[in-house]
Amino acid sequence: MSETTTAPLAKNELLKQRIPTLAGNIAATINDPALEKFSEDDEQFIKFHGIYQQDDRDLRKTGKKWLVMIRGRIPGGIMTSAQWQVFDDLATQYGNNTLRLTTRQSIQFHGVVKNGLGPLIKRINDSLLSTLAACGDVNRNITASPTPAYTQARAQVIEDAYLVTEALAPKTPAYHSIWVDNVQLNLDAPENTAFTDPLYGQTYLPRKFKTSFVIPPVNDMDVYTNDLGFIAVVEGDRLLGYNLAVGGGLGRSHGNDQTYTRLADVIGFIPRDKVVEVARAVLTIHRDFGDRTNRKHARLKYVVAERGVAWLTAELNRRTGNALAGVRRFEFTSTGDLLGWHRAVDGSQFLTLFVQTGRIKDVPGHAMKSALRAVAEKFPHIEFRISANQNVILANVPPADQAGITALLATHGVKTENQTSILHAASMACPSLPTCGLGLAESERALPGLINRIEKVAAELGLAGEEIIIRSTGCPNGCARPYMAELGFVGKAPGKYQLWLGGNGSGTRLNQVYKEVIKEAELEAELRPLLTRWKNERLTGERFGDFSTRILLPEAARAAAAAQTAAPAAT
Repeated sequence: MSETTTAPLAKNELLKQRIPTLAGNIAATINDPALEKFSEDDEQFIKFHGIYQQDDRDLRKTGKKWLVMIRGRIPGGIMTSAQWQVFDDLATQYGNNTLRLTTRQSIQFHGVVKNGLGPLIKRINDSLLSTLAACGDVNRNITASPTPAYTQARAQVIEDAYLVTEALAPKTPAYHSIWVDNVQLNLDAPENTAFTDPLYGQTYLPRKFKTSFVIPPVNDMDVYTNDLGFIAVVEGDRLLGYNLAVGGGLGRSHGNDQTYTRLADVIGFIPRDKVVEVARAVLTIHRDFGDRTNRKHARLKYVVAERGVAWLTAELNRRTGNALAGVRRFEFTSTGDLLGWHRAVDGSQFLTLFVQTGRIKDVPGHAMKSALRAVAEKFPHIEFRISANQNVILANVPPADQAGITALLATHGVKTENQTSILHAASMACPSLPTCGLGLAESERALPGLINRIEKVAAELGLAGEEIIIRSTGCPNGCARPYMAELGFVGKAPGKYQLWLGGNGSGTRLNQVYKEVIKEAELEAELRPLLTRWKNERLTGERFGDFSTRILLPEAARAAAAAQTAAPAAT
């Protein structure tokens, strides 16, 4: 267990100790029409059930309107056509008539009021999906490379992702009681006060835990950003096992150097039959050694960074009977999705559709929500898959249906080829304003316009058609993985962003702060000189992120060091 400390436990730890079922007074609040929102304590408990309490910040001047955001638990982002139709119905009936695809292959509902929460989650469970553990101090939705199986090995990776999902799911009786039976657990009953989760214990994890499966050479999961990553080792059609990556995470806070981004370390190879055992062992290392006194220091990445990879490897081997062997060779070459139609080895087709900032909605001339609903109804045998790049894949399409799906999408203004520009295709944004309480600046609503402006500058410089991975978040928590981007915007205040440069095209390198604050209004003035230098000084074929790491970031570091050295003389 974790070492003794004199620091007081964080408030969340005391809440979990007091009500280990995570039931809170959630059901009682749902059934009380006089209450428009959950209590401050229950606001923490509902996260374990896949819910965040929010308000529409655009309306604060006229009084807070309390809303909830609900996130599905959709392992690997895989859904049947019937399940997609259920989510589409729920977004229309209870939400804001949009489906928000997440960077963890899930779907979020926004704009839901309290009295819609119960029926919405019950219908998700009736569809055989869930919201349990989509948020909270537990293992979150497990991601896995979504491209439809080319080989048996790829199908086995998805099977393993499902196995680990079940193995790491919390067992609280409160979830079924609240969302299926609509019954408030008796918090004073002995079986509830003494409840102990068989894996997590009474107080669960110190903070969230993220797990991902990826199949090289495509790093479409940004696997190194996870607490736990399984990197498939495939030989021909055989899945031999996985290289294990541990200790990644992107969340940080402005002005707090004790918080930082970190890539996971690849520590060894495990055979496939050890996947569940090893996943449990890594999770329990976080459970036992994570910081329960400071939530900003509570992620597994800090345990690994401070205790060291050698300690982690020894502790993991101790818990698994020396499961780790030497790392097998692998290489990542790209991170993006293949847009358009493609053929799988089994002869089936799959279609990847670009979704701007992950928001599936109907707008004049581009009714994507209605288009996908029509496809789900007319072609019930196909599969819907969500990518970690916020796109949607229509999978397992018989060749005979390809033309029909293309035509049906076209009637709603949705193209299957030449769907967007190269800069938009390589972009991601978090929702941020108006619903996220942490948002400091715009993200989803601003990024498409920012990219249009960047494209104009690039075209003027003769750089049209050059890919740059651009990502934006409204705060430093990193939900759209901006710290892996070649060009990242991280919100600091309304209309102001940190500028991060230097990620690469394979998702294997963190970027760095290039400038502490740039104003949105001055975007062209800030970026034009950087893009001009890239054009004029880059090596043959050198990407913008690589050029930034080789030239721009070292120059900025030297300038900052010189300024710091000169500062005392100036005073």
